[in-house]
Amino acid sequence: MSELHRPEGVLRIGLISYDHAHLKTEQILHRLLLKNQSSIGPRLDVKLLALPFAPRPLRRVLLAHRPDQEKSVPTRELAFRHGLDLVPCTYDSIPDVADFYLIAGAGIFSAKAIGEKKIFNAHPGIIPSARGLDAFKWSILGGVPLGVTLHTIDAQIDGGEAIAIVKTPVFPSDSLDSLARRHYELELDVLSEFLTFLEGKAKASSSVYPENPPRMRMPIDTENEMIARFEEYKRKFSGPAN
Repeated sequence: MSELHRPEGVLRIGLISYDHAHLKTEQILHRLLLKNQSSIGPRLDVKLLALPFAPRPLRRVLLAHRPDQEKSVPTRELAFRHGLDLVPCTYDSIPDVADFYLIAGAGIFSAKAIGEKKIFNAHPGIIPSARGLDAFKWSILGGVPLGVTLHTIDAQIDGGEAIAIVKTPVFPSDSLDSLARRHYELELDVLSEFLTFLEGKAKASSSVYPENPPRMRMPIDTENEMIARFEEYKRKFSGPAN
């Protein structure tokens, strides 16, 4: 029986977030804690790693494709409520306190901070076609499949080994809001189920997808073009084979 499947085993999970209210952190944490109510798989000893938080200036967008991440409770309150260790960390130093680390919220870590640690991220785009920020919007604009990539973290932007690629279902009746909501929920599910994908026999192959450079936030005028292309995008990707 593998190490990850020992019923009596305890697996230390470091959930990396901000020292601030962060919705995705709350959502991932509660999914992980729910697993401990089952007798299947190892017991998860979750530790919350808190990065310094710097507020970002508000941006005007036409489509808010992710829920407001500040509509949550502070990471410190989550740790206190569930009796979890809260461990400070920085982009240059991640304490060696876990077997696996999951990125709930973070910027770019230095190579020194990463070291030999097993750090996983669920990127809301298919790598290498949709790298960087606003991957949902750039995927629609570029006419590339929409999905989530579970991958290891290295010093590159959305680089590292691809563990799994899960496509987001697209339906003919979708609005941008309904598709964005489904895509965000898939990101949560893929990250919280990282062990299932990690133990899968076949790793993801990204070679079949076109490569694009990392993107920054989508400008307003480009958003208008993306919205105009949405109906065409649905016709292309809402078939049974997609």
